[in-house]
Amino acid sequence: MKSNDALLTAWDTTLVRAKDSPAIFNTRGEITRTFEQIEEDARDFEEKIDMFGAGSVVATQIGNHPDWPAIFLSCLRKQLLVLPLEQTMSEQQRDAALSTCRCSGLITAEDREPQIQIINDNVAINWNDRTPSLLKLTSGTTAAPRAIRFRSEQLLADCDQICETMGISDLDLNFGVIPISHSYGFSNLLTPLIARGVPMVLSNDRLPRAVLVDLARTNATVFPGMPVFYQAFCEMEDVPALPKLRLCISAGAPLSAAVAKKFREKFKQPIHSFYGASECGGICYDREATNETEGFVGQPMKDVDLEIVDPTAPASQVRVRSRAAGDGYFPETDEEKLGRGFFLPDDLLTKTGNGFRIVGRVSDLINVAGKKVHPAEVEAHLLRFAGVRQAVVFGRESAFRYEEVAACVVASPGVSEADLLEFCRSELSGWQVPKRIFILDAIPVNERGKINRRDVARLLRS
Repeated sequence: MKSNDALLTAWDTTLVRAKDSPAIFNTRGEITRTFEQIEEDARDFEEKIDMFGAGSVVATQIGNHPDWPAIFLSCLRKQLLVLPLEQTMSEQQRDAALSTCRCSGLITAEDREPQIQIINDNVAINWNDRTPSLLKLTSGTTAAPRAIRFRSEQLLADCDQICETMGISDLDLNFGVIPISHSYGFSNLLTPLIARGVPMVLSNDRLPRAVLVDLARTNATVFPGMPVFYQAFCEMEDVPALPKLRLCISAGAPLSAAVAKKFREKFKQPIHSFYGASECGGICYDREATNETEGFVGQPMKDVDLEIVDPTAPASQVRVRSRAAGDGYFPETDEEKLGRGFFLPDDLLTKTGNGFRIVGRVSDLINVAGKKVHPAEVEAHLLRFAGVRQAVVFGRESAFRYEEVAACVVASPGVSEADLLEFCRSELSGWQVPKRIFILDAIPVNERGKINRRDVARLLRS
């Protein structure tokens, strides 16, 4: 019987066209799944999840496993909701997510074969007439986990907007090192394979040298990466040639102009900044990849409309209208932020002549004696100092001014805090100048390549 599910319908078309073609490769360039084998695995897996009723939530914590497409397709057919979980999350975080999202099952892959664990405390949820296909885990304002509800139509819309805006087709080969469990990986790797037949290499190796070697060995044409990888690639010696690579994408965290410039010089490839959110998928994309302004993310994606909330402010939130925007949060809703085809991110953007630039987040604003400091503006200034490779600016409690500005940088030997402070005083306003600048060997990031300013502030509290 023909399915009414948008992604399953797209998969049927992909299967007819690409049945015997390679779908998934390992990092040695060997074929691990054809499209037909994915279909066979999906049909087999349906029997293994027969104990779950329609509307049940099944968490999936399997890393970048080649069974990801088959598991997702089988869950779509059984009308089960998939909740992707990152492998690096703690057991406490996982238990909180399983409880909050009322999961009936957990799929893991500690061995080579995915294993199914039944969670007896939870039962299928009545979703009325808008049953989701996917729950994306995110954090609320209290840092407690919550999920975003997506139907297949919205996931397919995001896939279409990404592929058409970025020019990705079934002639490409995606290199998958970003986690499929993250929104970026799910939308740039998994759904393009299912809906458009874009094959991929799957990697679980996060060491930059290994990633670069595998990228060359597999002849991948598209690399959806993160700034942490591009920076590491730039610092390597004896790098392999990448003759097949034609598209480099950076998302998950701001890409510094210095890293983009150095990468272009070293690898003869531009990096395209991609700005998105778990709640609505892709938002902006730097199509030309020629802008050298810190925080520049380009123009809105195809079929995405951005409304500036406060046109009179130098930086404002934007309301994102898109067919890819989720239906809302779960278990509690927030209709002023997400729903009815729009999402209101916390990011603060400025509109330039050729696109948008991110200058910070509402929660990141530093209140210095009543004056608001955008961390991104101070970071951009620090990055102009010769030898500074990374900079993170954050607020710390102050007995006299409510908050004070502090920063940490990764810099070349010989760069001193005194030199950096003098450089800041030369051009920044007095309230923008950091009180302290810490020089670190590395700035910690999470699995998604993101830097949490609050975590950095706690680390450098003294």
